[in-house]
Amino acid sequence: MGEIEKSIADFQEMMGVLSKESREAMHHFRAFMDSVLEKKVLDTKTKELIALGTAITARCKYCIAIHVKKSLAAGATREEILEAATVAILMGGGPALTYVTEVKKALDEFAIK
Repeated sequence: MGEIEKSIADFQEMMGVLSKESREAMHHFRAFMDSVLEKKVLDTKTKELIALGTAITARCKYCIAIHVKKSLAAGATREEILEAATVAILMGGGPALTYVTEVKKALDEFAIK
């Protein structure tokens, strides 16, 4: 298992613990996430690219890993992901730029070159 997949697995493990400890709150949080990310006016790929850009500006390596993977699953190309990353850099400045390293790691690990 690569570093990025490990990050995702660590996050999922933590979500499992929280789901046991705070069952109702986590049930509602997951329902909210699912509702927000389902295709409505915006398609899923667009929403995942927005989530990725937000993850970069929030400097969340776990979120970056998850949303690169979900963007790819939704049909995003490497070029689209990197362009979304540049928009995040525009909004987040130098600190966001440093977290694009996590995007590259995820793209490399998921073999999208």
